[in-house]
Amino acid sequence: MSSRIERLEAALRAGLGERAQSLTVALGEITVVVSAENHLAVAQTLRDSPELAFSILIDLCGVDYPSRERRFDVVYHLLSVRHNQRLRVKVETDEATPVPSVLSVFP
Repeated sequence: MSSRIERLEAALRAGLGERAQSLTVALGEITVVVSAENHLAVAQTLRDSPELAFSILIDLCGVDYPSRERRFDVVYHLLSVRHNQRLRVKVETDEATPVPSVLSVFP
């Protein structure tokens, strides 16, 4: 694993703490899973923390896993121009649990 990814992983673990349900590194990419309840606070931390500085929402998409209890993933791809890093953030949800919009964080 490159030192850039290791530094980003350490900064994410320190900055997000228990708000990250999971953090995985695979194929040189980091994916963080967060709850719908913590989602906006996490987005704000990812944007405002100088160690992270994810200022651009590149992509927003959804994935349906019909066999799972929380069958939907809302997936955000973020870019830190300052650190030239990308990050995937996933929020798992079901048909009844809305995921708050990130428009207030990434207009």
